[in-house]
Amino acid sequence: MSTTIALSALGAAFVLVIYTYVGYPLLLRIIGSASPKSIPLPEDTRAWPNISFSVPAYNEEAQIEELIKSLLALDYPRDLVEILVVSDASEDGTDDVVRRYADHGVRLLRMQERGGKNKAENAAAHELSSEIIVNTDASIRIATHALKPLIAVFSDPTIGCASGRDVSVGSDDDIANAGESGYVGYEMKIRDMETAVSGIVGASGCFYAIRSHLHRLPLPEQYSRDFSAALHAREHGYRPVSVTDAVCYVPRTTSLRKEYRRKVRTITRGMQTLWFKRHLMNPFRQGWFAWMLFSHKVCRWALPWGAAAAGLALAVLATEGQRWAQGMVAAGLLLLVLATIGWIRAEAESVPRIFSVPAYLVAGNLAAMHAFLRAISGGRDSLWEPTRREVVKAG
Repeated sequence: MSTTIALSALGAAFVLVIYTYVGYPLLLRIIGSASPKSIPLPEDTRAWPNISFSVPAYNEEAQIEELIKSLLALDYPRDLVEILVVSDASEDGTDDVVRRYADHGVRLLRMQERGGKNKAENAAAHELSSEIIVNTDASIRIATHALKPLIAVFSDPTIGCASGRDVSVGSDDDIANAGESGYVGYEMKIRDMETAVSGIVGASGCFYAIRSHLHRLPLPEQYSRDFSAALHAREHGYRPVSVTDAVCYVPRTTSLRKEYRRKVRTITRGMQTLWFKRHLMNPFRQGWFAWMLFSHKVCRWALPWGAAAAGLALAVLATEGQRWAQGMVAAGLLLLVLATIGWIRAEAESVPRIFSVPAYLVAGNLAAMHAFLRAISGGRDSLWEPTRREVVKAG
């Protein structure tokens, strides 16, 4: 690799990073402030629609009861709420716990054999009769007053999907995966800005609502339902939005290894879903939404490959005696050392942030590379294994 090629590769990688994390948010803010899309609240909030919660579960005996109690306690008219727990052939006492709440409007749909999360949700779609379907997970907790803001936006007939705002939480002394909180906060800010421009490009799988006819649209089992929810809405002329006041608390995964496996799985499905819906990246038909979809997803997934190219270019420049390149190589090696230590100690009770943050950063980029290789080879997760999280009660 010649010096010119190395400098070009380094420059391209630098532009990609700056555009993805700085340029894109800055452009969103400028465009959104010029003619922001509003989310009007209903004039008469007494006329709330019927809603159905869809809760996929596999061996969630330890926390499904706490989830059900928290859903029943939400600030929303009880006679308008249905809760359907879809048991993916659970082998523990999950089903028995759910049946105990039948008198409270909680229903159980048991799959006779394990088929994965999407298969279970596809089976449940036609069991839900409400106007709005709310999707959530067993491990998260929704803030008591978060449901009404999420549902209120549907008074606007142009809105088809509404995503809650994730708040990453953990105990005060749990910093084994501290980088996750910063990433989640950044992601939520991006969604707010996308909402002001045209609409979000993906909903939070932990807590989002969608119009029932969009929820029932067929979706092959290998694709991501929460990502597809926003894409389905846009595809059928609706706007997918993020609702700032619809807060849900998502416990951090204390295991970086589990988080890595989760990221590989979700990014693989995300890439395959985007390819399935690739026509939405046509700017002549989709306008700003196509640009946001490309910038938020494709550019971010391309970052680790840009980093790899930059590393190779720096190595070449360093061997040619460029002192600045040698300094950057040394800094990069230090980052990898800190990340490796953080990875090795990831299962420890307490990992200092100087190790945990680089470990999370490196793991996330490696997961994107791993996911890309799986996606192009047609890799699929045969069965769904939910990420086990320690539940933190909502405030």
